[in-house]
Amino acid sequence: MTADADDVVEHRPLIVAGSGIAGLSAAIYAGRSNNEPLVFEGDEPGGQLTLTTEVDNYPGFPEGISGPELVQNMKEQAQRFGAEIENGIIESVDSDERPFTVRLKNGDVYTADAIIAASGASARTLGIPGEDDLMGYGLSTCATCDGAFFRDEKIIVVGGGDAAMEEANFLTKFASTVYIVHRREEFRAEDYWIDRVMEKVEEGEIEIMRNTEVTELHGSREEGVDHVTLVEHPEGHPTEKLDDPDTEEFDFDVGAVFYAIGHTPNTGYLEGTGVELDDDGYLKAKGGEGGGQTATDVPGIFGAGDVVDYHYQQAATAGGMGVKAALDADDYLEELERGEAAAEAGEVAAVESDDD
Repeated sequence: MTADADDVVEHRPLIVAGSGIAGLSAAIYAGRSNNEPLVFEGDEPGGQLTLTTEVDNYPGFPEGISGPELVQNMKEQAQRFGAEIENGIIESVDSDERPFTVRLKNGDVYTADAIIAASGASARTLGIPGEDDLMGYGLSTCATCDGAFFRDEKIIVVGGGDAAMEEANFLTKFASTVYIVHRREEFRAEDYWIDRVMEKVEEGEIEIMRNTEVTELHGSREEGVDHVTLVEHPEGHPTEKLDDPDTEEFDFDVGAVFYAIGHTPNTGYLEGTGVELDDDGYLKAKGGEGGGQTATDVPGIFGAGDVVDYHYQQAATAGGMGVKAALDADDYLEELERGEAAAEAGEVAAVESDDD
């Protein structure tokens, strides 16, 4: 639905959806290009990095930096170059006419000449007791980000797909033992990853806990994860069989827990725009999936970060994509401006010709 002029709060050359590393990197570059970016923070202000207590692998911080501090620094940097950052969640984008109409969940309506979708992907969680308190304090959704903090600890990886196998394999670099906790007997991962994990099992670096689920996390923010409560049933899916006498509940000492049960890309607001999404909801940018270029099938809409990149999902790669999206958007806006100037010149020339 195209916006009525009376409903529009404001028009901006560029709107950025999301305030994680990708969105803020885009805002910095867009601000420096005088594109007056307006950034809507979304329902996870700062993105997933705000759940990470220490970031040791972002270039330029040899002593590390906390996730929230890195995000705050980037916000201030973006604002220094003219970006505006507002609390708001984009509900829908209308691409039928130009400029784009952007509707927020609170009812506000904006228009924009270009949009950068940097709304990220939310890691799936189990919704169990202890999860909220311990996320970032022994509970993580990114082995590459946080694995090195748990050297010589027993580590649990929850999941049975490719991501779980890959993260378990990676974590053997640090852990005394990695335990894969999977709620079924069979894994969903490709044979390649299962074979690699089984090699580690034979070497004693990985143990597999099949037909098992985590039901509670125990510990504190000061001390981290201390132990977990597990349930096991020989036929799998034990949380669905808690009253079954064959279901066994027990506590298990562990130093860290990593969830590897997938992500949900935050792309619902792009449905109906013509932007192509894959079967899982990730934005498909031109030039290749999973971290390629930033332009989409809809001219003027660009994608950056985890909303596109389902493979690497690192802060540094998200930042790089945000930069590319801002540069691509700047090229688009300049081309749009040249087109409008040419059209105006043509109209003037036509009027002058009529006068003659």
